[in-house]
Amino acid sequence: MQATLDGFSPDSSPDSQEKVGQKIVKVAVAVPLSRTFDYLPQGVLTSYRAGCRVVVPFGRSTRIGVVTGTGETTLAKSKLKAISELLDSEPVLPPEIVELITWAASYYHHPVGEAFATALPVQLRKGSSGDVERPSGYVLTEAGKTTDEVKRAPAQTALLQFLKVSVGAVSAAECRLFDNRWSATMKPLISKGLVEKVVADFEPGEAVATIALNEEQQLASEKIHANIDRYYCALIDGITGSGKTEVYLDVARTVIKSGKQVLVLLPEIGLTPQLVSRFRNALACQVEVLHSGLNDTERMLAWHAAADGSAHVLIGTRSAVFTPMPALGLIVVDEEHDGSLKQQDGFRYQARDLAMVRARKAAIPVVLGSATPSLESLHNASRGLIDTLYLRSRAAGAVLPKMVLVDSRGGEVEKGLSNRLLLQMKQVLERGEQAMVFINRRGYAPVLMCETCTSIEDCNQCDAHMTVHAHSGRLRCHHCGAERAIPLQCSSCEANTLINVGMGTERIDEYLSDKFPEYKVLRIDRDSTRRKGELQKHLAMAASGEAQILVGTQMLAKGHNFPLVTLVGILDADRGLFGADFRSVEQMGQLILQVAGRAGRADKPGVVLVQSRNPEHPLLQVLLNDGYRQFATQLLKERDLTSWPPYVYIALLRAESPEKTGASQFLTEIKKIINGQVTDHAEISAHLSVLGPAHAPMERLAGRYRSQLLLLSKERKPLHQVLTWLRPALETNPDARKIRWSLDVDPYDML
Repeated sequence: MQATLDGFSPDSSPDSQEKVGQKIVKVAVAVPLSRTFDYLPQGVLTSYRAGCRVVVPFGRSTRIGVVTGTGETTLAKSKLKAISELLDSEPVLPPEIVELITWAASYYHHPVGEAFATALPVQLRKGSSGDVERPSGYVLTEAGKTTDEVKRAPAQTALLQFLKVSVGAVSAAECRLFDNRWSATMKPLISKGLVEKVVADFEPGEAVATIALNEEQQLASEKIHANIDRYYCALIDGITGSGKTEVYLDVARTVIKSGKQVLVLLPEIGLTPQLVSRFRNALACQVEVLHSGLNDTERMLAWHAAADGSAHVLIGTRSAVFTPMPALGLIVVDEEHDGSLKQQDGFRYQARDLAMVRARKAAIPVVLGSATPSLESLHNASRGLIDTLYLRSRAAGAVLPKMVLVDSRGGEVEKGLSNRLLLQMKQVLERGEQAMVFINRRGYAPVLMCETCTSIEDCNQCDAHMTVHAHSGRLRCHHCGAERAIPLQCSSCEANTLINVGMGTERIDEYLSDKFPEYKVLRIDRDSTRRKGELQKHLAMAASGEAQILVGTQMLAKGHNFPLVTLVGILDADRGLFGADFRSVEQMGQLILQVAGRAGRADKPGVVLVQSRNPEHPLLQVLLNDGYRQFATQLLKERDLTSWPPYVYIALLRAESPEKTGASQFLTEIKKIINGQVTDHAEISAHLSVLGPAHAPMERLAGRYRSQLLLLSKERKPLHQVLTWLRPALETNPDARKIRWSLDVDPYDML
């Protein structure tokens, strides 16, 4: 490593060292190097505006790059290559998005070219003009509006009802979210004259006259309205079912009436359809969606609609934070605590934090919403950086469910379910209500063990047990994806005494189907909803009451409204108490309360039975008896005492190698070099600690051995000073080319 800390600062880059001379264009190319590249312009230099795409020679091939600016260099013209083609006469990315991406790449110390590639739709990334035909939409005919049921065709009836509750023409993308096989269902509806195909131009419908708010919601809305024309960050700390969405809608209506746009970020695509429907029906405006469930053309259409200003509302997952919106007036981040808002590979950005940065730069309000706010947001609120708006009561008169801690260590447990839970399930079902059983473990059983020699069937590529998936007859590793047939004999002693140990969603489903044969059991997890459209179909069945018993993983926990659910049973609730990650207890508390929030959301009271093997644990007692606020306050005190975020700033340097000691040896050398560089900088060494290297909690994953180095600092600036030097130094280090490595700033997952 030739670079030194003296050559870099958080606000400088190699490009800033240039001297006056030859006119050049700076281009961000999607390669793993933390710099832009200088090219000679063809034609007028002023044609190359930031945000335009260009084709450039790169090595022996050509690449698509994004112009970040122009400048001058003293390099001889013969040492520079010329741009091959300017693809855009107008920038595809406006200045504010170029600035946001550049800032994000700098903060997260990620190659700027890869950051720009993340922000662009695939078609633009590949050099296409991005011009796409306007999509077809589907609307009910007069006959369709008066038809409630298609005899002997339940799928057609369901699709017909879906069109009835939608505003305006419904696009193919929305139909696909409702049902992956929508096309085959739509054809007979069209042939029967119930539906017609149209060009999906937006036609405003009739908005809901008023959005009913209770006193708490009204106060929250008024506070945001009072700050509608400036940067203002509000955290709506509202219990589950308190009506946070109504506040979003009330503020969004004002923003849209003023001619501006609204960006709504969600952690999961599963939450998108119901929120789209609520925004469209309440506001009668053009709402577009942007997430990974769409194909490239659908994403391009939604991106264009937002970028040209025709979309009033854009609802999307984390990458939507980079979407151009020329009249942006409000950003909403729902379920702001959710870890899915942090990208876990490649460009490891946190969408919630970038939403706050974007709002500040645009001088507009940003609203964060959660029933279980992240400790980072609560800490920022305590420092006066965020204004907290409380919603302490459920909307429409509903009451919070009663929380009961059930000791599951005793003998009164059948297939992982306590007798108390089973008894109350029977009572609930007999009343015509629904029961939900939550276990955050998919598959049939987490372990296949030999009773003779006690050996366990493990993954050959990871330090993990294989999970039994009985329905498919396979063992699967949930970490690397490897799978094999379930063996008949023990692979160690060849005895025919293999048994399933533990419970997963498949096994709970099987047991409850046998226990309550007269009721329909619906399993909702990643396996049962693998096909497109299956998740929405399952959620619709749950919400309608077609299924009386719901079994699932955390896919059931986030934002869904099941009005008939009055009992929730949470199994293995306390696994997070002893997790290896410093966030595991926080995540456990959030998950318990999010799942519990599915109970009693309508006019019937709910009960939540939380099964635990550690019912006396003080943090669990605080969570269930005193609520999330006291629980979070206790966790913040512990974080402060033990020097973990949000009281320190951290970055994680991960490395992996096919050799057992390769990653660890590499990080040991890197640590020595870092310490050597920092020694001469007292202002940095006073704040910075370098811990490790240490094996990752799961050392071997997918056949590679993993190790990590943790950098901690009491102040943000010293950490970023080191990272600004470290990233380009790693890129040019010969040993780093033999090792897979990644740098994660503000990591969410330490595993």
